[in-house]
Order: sequence, then structure tokens, then C-alpha cells
Amino acid sequence: MRKIIVWDVVTLDGCFEGRKPWDLSFHDLVWGPELEALSLEQLQEADMLVFGKNTYEGMAEYWTTAEGEGKVTALMNSIAKVVCSSSLEKAQWNNTTIIRDAIPGLKRLKEQGSGPIYIFGSGKLVQSLMNAGIVDEIRLCIAPIILGNGRKLFDDENMTRRLELLESRSLQNGGVILRYEVKRS
Repeated sequence: MRKIIVWDVVTLDGCFEGRKPWDLSFHDLVWGPELEALSLEQLQEADMLVFGKNTYEGMAEYWTTAEGEGKVTALMNSIAKVVCSSSLEKAQWNNTTIIRDAIPGLKRLKEQGSGPIYIFGSGKLVQSLMNAGIVDEIRLCIAPIILGNGRKLFDDENMTRRLELLESRSLQNGGVILRYEVKRS
């Protein structure tokens, strides 16, 4: 059975996005050769990427026109993608499938194939999948900044989940990579 892995860059106070949609300026604090290498490694291991509607639209807009990102751009545009949305009419980004009902749809996908499924961003989707108990691992890059206000990846709507630390790694630019296994209740 495949693993569902959440991957996100967050601030020390848990924001995955700033005050406004797509305010990701804090990503610049941690982006560099080390995080680029990790991004490539994860994309090469991934069997599929999953997004909520808002993240999908932003990622599709960026990656279909991205220049200068080399291998990352090629992988982002070629890998199988799923967008979980009840309202999106058509998926324009190459190699994308729409799933209308995220929890049963991703449970089915999890049972097929063997490579991991990664979820990028997509706070509302992550929250619903965490509450449904189908996320296996959380990987975070902690950016060395406190925003004080922004969209939290985990908020008051999340059920309590116990985590087991699998890895922690410091980046030269002050970021920290954390990998956690989500323990089953």
C-alpha cells in the first residue's frame, strides 16, 4: 500500500501561507542547494502529487510557465497529479485527474501502486485527510521566521494525532527539515 506524505514549508509559528493567498515569501529564507536537492529527491520518488483546488490552480499557473528550474520543472510538469475538488470543471495541467470526493478517492489510490503520494500545500485538504486518518507521514521544512498572522497548516479543526520523529536535519540557511510518522490511534 502506498504512503500519503504531506510536504510543506512552514514558519516557526506553523503558517504555510502568509496573510494573503500565495504569500510564500518566507520560502526564500530556506530555498537553496540543500532544499533543491531534497525537492528533486522527493519528486523522483513520488508516484503522484495531490493538491486541493486552490493550491492546484496556483501550482499549475506557476509550473506550466516556469523557467530556469531545470529538473524540478520537468518533474512537476510530467508527474501524475490529482486535484481534489467538487467544483473544478477541467484540469488544464498536464497529466492531472480530478477527484470529486477526496477521502474515498485517495483511499482507493492509496491501495493501488507502490510509490508514495505527496500532498503539497493544500491546508484544507491536509486537515480533512489527517482527520480521516489516512496521512502516513508529515515532512516539514521550518523556515526561521515567525509571521504572527497567516494560514496555519494545522488549526483548531484538526483531531489530535501522535507523531513519531523519523528524521531532523538542519539546513545551512537556518531551516530545519522534520519528518514524522503519523501514529494510528
